[in-house]
Amino acid sequence: MHGKPDLILLNVGHSELNADWNWKEIYSPFARIYYVESGEARTRIGGEIYSLQPGHLYLTPPFTLHDDECDSYFSLYYIHFFEKALYKESIFDIYEFPIEIKAGVLDSFLTERLLYINPDRHLRHYDPKLYDNPPTFSQYIADNNRMPMYYSIETQGILYQLLSKFLETATVKTSNRDIRISKSLQYIHENIDKDISVSNLSDIACLSEDHLIRLFRNEMGYTPLKYVNLKKIEKAQLLLLTTDTSIREIAFELSIDNISYFNRIFKQYTGKTPGEYRSEYNR
Repeated sequence: MHGKPDLILLNVGHSELNADWNWKEIYSPFARIYYVESGEARTRIGGEIYSLQPGHLYLTPPFTLHDDECDSYFSLYYIHFFEKALYKESIFDIYEFPIEIKAGVLDSFLTERLLYINPDRHLRHYDPKLYDNPPTFSQYIADNNRMPMYYSIETQGILYQLLSKFLETATVKTSNRDIRISKSLQYIHENIDKDISVSNLSDIACLSEDHLIRLFRNEMGYTPLKYVNLKKIEKAQLLLLTTDTSIREIAFELSIDNISYFNRIFKQYTGKTPGEYRSEYNR
């Protein structure tokens, strides 16, 4: 990865809950870090249940389908952010992060400090569908732009420090992969706004197209073109929520000239058309 990630704060706040933190099938283009203060709750990711315990930090990467569950009293600090990496390789594409790490005294202080210098960035609603939407996002950007530079730098510095705690024990996703597939993945991530063909990827991997397709499917669980489409749709989701760019322009930005095809593959991966996706999160 070239250079450090550009992390943008969306929300930071403190919540005291009592069996009213129960949300199913959350799937957001934004990342979440929780610092649990007291009580207990659960996050379900990929069929595995993580018990959220006091004195621990938890990271949910973007585009991670998960459920949040709480049966009793639960107190936490929450931080929502995203990486501005539309047309470069994301840190979340490169690393497999741990979900849970034990927090230290400094982590507690940093979380409280982040809230102190961003006092009005708490969630007004706890339902993700009521805060992961374009109007709310526009307000976050306006808040960021009004922030004094010294607080803006400190905010990003705190995000770096907290994410670095998870990065310390993260593993490189391509470390156990065939180097030819690793090169193909890097090319896809860094050129997702271009028209990427199997021929392009086979040249990069120095493999025949048939060999590349077999090897890629074995390594990734997808054919190369299905993976390319998945990454294009992830970028489209982020653009739909964070900009007022038209659906047609978003498709063109991702080098998809056929709008009907764009609508079809978007619905294939998300269950909704781009218009339905934007409208649902814009209520």
